[in-house]
Amino acid sequence: MIYNQSFYQIETQIEHLTSDLINSPLFLNYLQSKRRVQDSKEVKQLQLTFLQSKESYEQIEQYGKYAPDFNKKRRELRLAKRTLDLQEDVSEFRYQETQLQSVLDEICLAIAETISDDIKVDAGNPFFSSHSGCGGSCHAS
Repeated sequence: MIYNQSFYQIETQIEHLTSDLINSPLFLNYLQSKRRVQDSKEVKQLQLTFLQSKESYEQIEQYGKYAPDFNKKRRELRLAKRTLDLQEDVSEFRYQETQLQSVLDEICLAIAETISDDIKVDAGNPFFSSHSGCGGSCHAS
């Protein structure tokens, strides 16, 4: 890579963009919801219950319907996952995480389109609406 004035201008613009993102209400809301999840005793208990259910299910999963209590353990796992996902702090965190990821996807797309329309952007989000390219199943090239 050749380090010239253009490189340093790009680096400065990236620093400004990063600073703007870190100080944005979107990112601050994300961090706040992440802290609530990490500090919540209820979430920790639900995560523990989910992990125990998952481990119990994985021990018999390979035997399928022939394992004793297979359906019961699968049902318990799904219920534990659903309970965790629907917990208020967890669902708010996932929402904030998705909002932030959407903005990052839009930024990547804008940068790629500035360079060339032929650049594919892997948004990672199947609902990413601004790009009609790969739909999340390709890799950036």
